[in-house]
Amino acid sequence: MLNGKNVVVTGGGRGIGRGITEQLLEVGASVLIAQRQALDAELQNHPRVYFVEADLASVESPGLIAQVAQEQLGGVDVLVNNAGFMFEKSLDDMTEEDWDRMMAVNLRAPAFLCRALVPQMRQRGGGSIINIGSIEGIGSNPEHAAYCASKAGIHGLTRALAVDLGRDSIRCNAIAPGWINSELSDAYLANQTDPRAARQALLRLHPVGRTGLPADIGGTVVFLASESSAFITGQVLVVDGGRTTKLPLPF
Repeated sequence: MLNGKNVVVTGGGRGIGRGITEQLLEVGASVLIAQRQALDAELQNHPRVYFVEADLASVESPGLIAQVAQEQLGGVDVLVNNAGFMFEKSLDDMTEEDWDRMMAVNLRAPAFLCRALVPQMRQRGGGSIINIGSIEGIGSNPEHAAYCASKAGIHGLTRALAVDLGRDSIRCNAIAPGWINSELSDAYLANQTDPRAARQALLRLHPVGRTGLPADIGGTVVFLASESSAFITGQVLVVDGGRTTKLPLPF
């Protein structure tokens, strides 16, 4: 499906990013992973995986990633802005530095990585940009003001780029994941007073009866990267097992 296509995935070595990378590799793409952490042996030894060490909080990272993409891949067809982070702080407790780092990693880096890689997409006749937003760009959990603002910004950026880049045959869409299983989400549940009850309550929020897997997001990325979605741009696709569709009851 994506044979011969070159993809950049930020944070593609673990968590949701790992699921994205694995699904892209399954359909024949070559993947350049940009992140701070080194890759594990499995990814290091894969013939279609490339790596660039990059701290997305740095303004130098987009240019570095674009340079490596040109040198190692010969150009990019698809960009997946996946990397991000979050913290839980109320507005009262948050510092300006906290806010600025959240925006730098979650919003500034994706925007300027698009700017750095769009020229390569133009040279190759078009492309697809896929931004990983969040259902917290639509609603909010307590003490997530900075994170929610950054993800709502990603959704807005997605729509704006779809309008601006359509003339270059470059599509731009976002995915808004819900609860996706990972080491971090598992640890979050484990820290609850009654982890088993917390997990059961979480499952009840999902009409499909389960929480998400990194592969669920990876499969959606493959769809948005491929010609199967050629007439789709400017959309935020919610992938949450129906969680935001279900109206909560007080019992």
